[in-house]
Amino acid sequence: MTGTPTPAATVTTPCRVAVAGASGRMGRMLIEAIRASDDCVLAGALDVASSPAVGSDATAFLGHASGVAITADIAAGLKNADVLIDFTRPEGTLAHLAVCSQLGVKAVIGTTGFTDAQKAELDAYAQRTAIMFSPNMSVGVNVTLKLLQMAAKAMSTGYDIEIIEAHHRHKVDAPSGTALKMGEVIAEALGRDLKDCAVYAREGVTGERDPSSIGFAAIRGGDIVGDHTVLFAGIGERIEVTHKSSSRATYAQGALRAVRFLVAHKTGMFDMFDVLGLN
Repeated sequence: MTGTPTPAATVTTPCRVAVAGASGRMGRMLIEAIRASDDCVLAGALDVASSPAVGSDATAFLGHASGVAITADIAAGLKNADVLIDFTRPEGTLAHLAVCSQLGVKAVIGTTGFTDAQKAELDAYAQRTAIMFSPNMSVGVNVTLKLLQMAAKAMSTGYDIEIIEAHHRHKVDAPSGTALKMGEVIAEALGRDLKDCAVYAREGVTGERDPSSIGFAAIRGGDIVGDHTVLFAGIGERIEVTHKSSSRATYAQGALRAVRFLVAHKTGMFDMFDVLGLN
C-alpha cells in the first residue's frame, strides 16, 4: 500500500525520549516539557560523570519519581530511547551521536559552537540515523529567519547589515549559534558566503565600513535568555528585525515538535524549517 506517511501526531504509542545534560537548565526544561506532554515519555537521562546529579532520579527536581536515573553511561542512557534531545557541547554531542548511530536512536540537536569539521561529522551520522539540527528551536526564531531571507533579498543594496545578540553570563560561545544562523541565512539570500563577509570585532582605526560585510556584536550579562536584532541601516531609514526570548520553554516546545517530526524519518539531516514546513 502506498501513500503519505501517517502524521506523527496520530501515533498512539508515546515516543521514548532521552535528554542529554539532564541536570542543566535546558535539560530540566526539556524533562519538564516531556513530562507534561501527552505523546512523549522520558526514557533516558545523560550527564557528565562529574555531575553530582548522576545516579539521582531525573525528575526529582519536580518532586516526582520517574524511575529514570541520570547516568554518564551513554549506551545505558540511550538503550530504551527512540530519540535523544541534546543541547550540550560539541564534543559531548558527537560522542552521543556515535552511540545513537549504533543503536538506531534519532537525535534532535540544539548544541552550538560546532566547527566545520564537526558539522561534517554530524552529516556523516545523518547517513545512519535521522537528525534534526538547529542552533535555535524556537518557532518564533525560525519564523524570524524566514523574514530575514525576505528582507535581505529586498534590501540587497544600499543597506548595511549588523547583527546584535545578548545572552546570559554563563554562555560559553560567541557569537551565538542563532546569530550565526541569521548571518548565514542573510548571506545566502545575498549570494555571499558568510565566511568571506563576516566581521566579528572592531577596535581602533578600522577605516570605513565595507558595504558587503555583515557585522556581529555580542553582549553577555545577567540572566538574559536570548535577544537577537538584525539591523538593516540605509540612508534616511533603518529596519530592525528583533526576536526576544523570555523563557527556555520555547526551545523545549520546539524540540518536542522536532521529535514528533523525526518519527516519520529513518535517516537524513533536517532543520527547523523542515519541521515547520518553511522550506
